[in-house]
Amino acid sequence: MILLTGGTGFISSVMRKQLETLGIPYRLLISTDPKSEYMAPGEKVNIAVSSPYDERGLRAAMKDVEIVFHTSGVEQIATKDKRLENEFKEIELLAKVSRETGINRFFYLSHIGADRASAFGIMKAKGIAEHTIINSGLNYTILRTGLVYGEGDAFTQNIVRLIRKYPLMIFVPGDGKILTQPLWVDDLVTSMIWSLDLPETLNRVIEIGGPEHLTFTDIVETISNAIQKNPKTVGITPSNLAILTQLMQGLSKDFPMNKLWLDYLAENRVTSLDSMPRHFGINPARFEQQLDYLKKEKKR
Repeated sequence: MILLTGGTGFISSVMRKQLETLGIPYRLLISTDPKSEYMAPGEKVNIAVSSPYDERGLRAAMKDVEIVFHTSGVEQIATKDKRLENEFKEIELLAKVSRETGINRFFYLSHIGADRASAFGIMKAKGIAEHTIINSGLNYTILRTGLVYGEGDAFTQNIVRLIRKYPLMIFVPGDGKILTQPLWVDDLVTSMIWSLDLPETLNRVIEIGGPEHLTFTDIVETISNAIQKNPKTVGITPSNLAILTQLMQGLSKDFPMNKLWLDYLAENRVTSLDSMPRHFGINPARFEQQLDYLKKEKKR
């Protein structure tokens, strides 16, 4: 059996669909009310409820489990900074309990650029978590991903909200030419499941991304076209954009950008364009091909 963390989140919801289609049994680990937009009313799911800091609860959740897919935390570019402080603490306990309960394989989703010495909080937290897993004694697979997108994500749909809120002009950090490598969530989940039958992915840290290196300006323009908007992108120094972002967050608690976004966009976050075909035999979707879901995003 697979234990799937991430509760009712964006990536785990896609993972659940694929596991169910394949007939692979899983248990969903959640720490909140299971009733959410990602769970259909009356849906029958094997659920374990536990705080990530409750060792007894985690041990109960891992009964009869052989594999852990840890998908929570990967969307942290859209969360508050304090969430990062707990990332490696959660991983430390989860890895400890996994080892002591005899878990055969531990999958962890990280970010391209993860490094314990990084100056950026999100990358430092991911780097510390990776180090913890690698030295835990577990059999592991760590996937460092590009920005993951798809319906329900915190990446493209926040950009849509930003465009709808400010339809005439969008600020981008610097010259807007920082490179990203968006990866469609279905391709990511498929690679994780296929890894179960790929021994060469065991005890490896693998960087994966989509088939394109796109600037942040490219991303904004592609999303704008998808929702039939045409804002002008204007470069602003990262330091000034950080100040403006903090100001806007103070004025609007729902402002769809934060410091973690700016940290992520401070450096190129890319890997080899052939990473998915080379490691998994998957030809990933191009960014512009999988954006129909954005048309459903309503103005908030």
